[in-house]
This record gives sequence, structure tokens and C-alpha cells, in this order.
Amino acid sequence: MLQESCCAATPRGNCSRKAEMFAGRRDFLMSASALLAGLPWLSGQTGAGDVSADVRVVDEPLLDGNEQIAMLLYPQCTALDFVGPQYAFGCLSGATVHQVAATMDPIITDTGVILTPTATFDQCPRDVDVLFIPGGTNGTLTAMRDDTTVRFIADRGARARWVTSVCTGSLLLGAAGLLHGYRATSHWAARDLLAEAGAIPTDSRVVVDRNRVTGAGVSAGLDLGYVILSLLRDQRYAETVQLMAEYAPRPPFDAGSPDTAPPTTRTMVEGMFTEFRTGVKDTLRAER
Repeated sequence: MLQESCCAATPRGNCSRKAEMFAGRRDFLMSASALLAGLPWLSGQTGAGDVSADVRVVDEPLLDGNEQIAMLLYPQCTALDFVGPQYAFGCLSGATVHQVAATMDPIITDTGVILTPTATFDQCPRDVDVLFIPGGTNGTLTAMRDDTTVRFIADRGARARWVTSVCTGSLLLGAAGLLHGYRATSHWAARDLLAEAGAIPTDSRVVVDRNRVTGAGVSAGLDLGYVILSLLRDQRYAETVQLMAEYAPRPPFDAGSPDTAPPTTRTMVEGMFTEFRTGVKDTLRAER
């Protein structure tokens, strides 16, 4: 069960236990950053290629913060949607990461991985720096139809410093009324459905529009995590965590995009989303 990773929070913000469990990783991160900060090739970089946001590089990276980060969990959400960003958020020194669900019962994801909440909707801080929503298919559609879940997203999102999602999690943001008039992305097979929520569908790996940060399908959560690190701290901090994770993807097949995948593969995947797309349209139109 993924209850804590890297520097992630424990129930009710038990910072002492968190520091005890992950001091070694933090110390390593701090030392690595001190070395990386002095490398000249870092100072001239400008951030992820398709991210429309200013990425800061400061003289003193890796300063401790006190961010409150709420990551939603719900049954049948996609595990990788959650775990990728959770690794990045967990490496924010001083931050508290809340894994939030309707109850404290373990969450079974769409691949059977069990994730453990650390706070309920009522226990989650009212004001958070980051609200994060993972995606899925049937589980996401069920969450979109659950008034309690949608109200929680709308409430925390109304005050959050950054409102974020990966994959079809953006459809949940849309159901909560948080993307109207914003550029946003989602899984390629459902991206156009964002228009039903008043959003502007955008074909990019990560899209930043004001304080909304949305990622494309599943694996884009890794990219989104590093972008948010750069926004909360600075580019060098994000680069340090990226290097620690050795995140330098070289996929074995060139089928990770509908533009490069074989037509038969694309058609098969599109067929998997037929019922989901119909359900999302009906739900968003009913809410509108």
C-alpha cells in the first residue's frame, strides 16, 4: 500500500514521523541540489517545452516550504495517475501531502493496487496549496456522479493556489465547475469532452492556464509533477528530483500518441472509451 513515499505526509500531518522515516532521502536531495545549483548548464534552461508558464531559477534552490497538498483518491482511479505526481509532491521538503478520500477505507485502483487515504474530506485542510485529481474510466464517471465528491473538489478548488489533474481527472474538475474558460488537457481519447464543461481542449502534454495545471493521459502525471515542483519552488528543484528518479523516457515502441500509433491500435483504444465518453457527455450536460 502506498501510504507514504519519499517525503509524503502521514495521517493528520504527523511531521515528526515523516521526518524520521524520510530524513535520509531529504538529506540526499539537499546535497544533490547544492551540487547541481553550481552547474552552469542549469542556469540557462527554460522549462518543459509545451508548458506555457514562467519557470523560475533562483540562487538558493531547495528551501523548505510548508505547502498543504490534497491528492484525491476514489475507487477505481488509475494508480499511475496518482503515484507519478505523488512521488514529486512527496519530495517537497516541508510539504504535507494529504491522500484524501470520502472515508478512510483503502482504495482499490483500476489495476488492483491498493492506496491508503490519510484524511477524509472533512479532515482535509480547507485551504490547500495544491489540489490534485487523478483520472480513470468507470471510477471517474462514478465520482463525477457523486455529489459529495464533486462538492469537495469544488470547495477546495475554489481557494487552492494550484488546481491540478492528470488524464480524465480534468473531467472531474470540469464537473466541479473549475475549468470554465480555461485551457486544459486530458487523455487524448476524452480531451474533446472538456468542451462540455466549458473548457478549451488543448493538445499538450501539460497545460498551464493561470492557476490550472492539467496533464494528458496517465504517464503525463510524471511530467506534471515536475512542472508543479518548478512552480512551487524553482526549476533546479524540479531538475534535482527528476535526476534522482532518472526520468529520461525512451519508450520501446513509438505508439504512445494517437498520431504515431498504428491505426489498428488507435481504433482498438478508441473503442474502449465508447461507453465512457457517452456517460461523461450525459453527466456533464445534465449538470450544466
